[in-house]
Amino acid sequence: MDVAIVRRFETEFAPRIAETITGLFDAHVRAKIIPSEGAGRATRVRLFGEVNEHAHEHLRHFAHPLNVELTWDDDEIESLLTTPEGRTRFQRYLNAIPRKLRNWQDARSIDFATRTQDEPSILIGGLDFGA
Repeated sequence: MDVAIVRRFETEFAPRIAETITGLFDAHVRAKIIPSEGAGRATRVRLFGEVNEHAHEHLRHFAHPLNVELTWDDDEIESLLTTPEGRTRFQRYLNAIPRKLRNWQDARSIDFATRTQDEPSILIGGLDFGA
């Protein structure tokens, strides 16, 4: 992917994804944007937080603290940044993030409320911007 497109995604779009996600959790879930390191090492948004020891007993508690990395398909990023409908599509994606988090949580043994997960680290990759 073109370096200019990667940098634009990292400065304009990835921060908005990170802000949207962290805004759902009252600063208990934090996000860090990890820049692309070239081929095979895409831009990532890393989600992490300290285990919520005070969470209700009925919530799932997994063995590891939250450590999830999100990456998006290169073609999706390119389309987002080069097509006229890209910005509208991205806004719909941001609006859909709460639903997407629930889906990721259920599919990957993650619990955002307790900030725990089943595996030491989880990569959710190849994501698209569909709402």
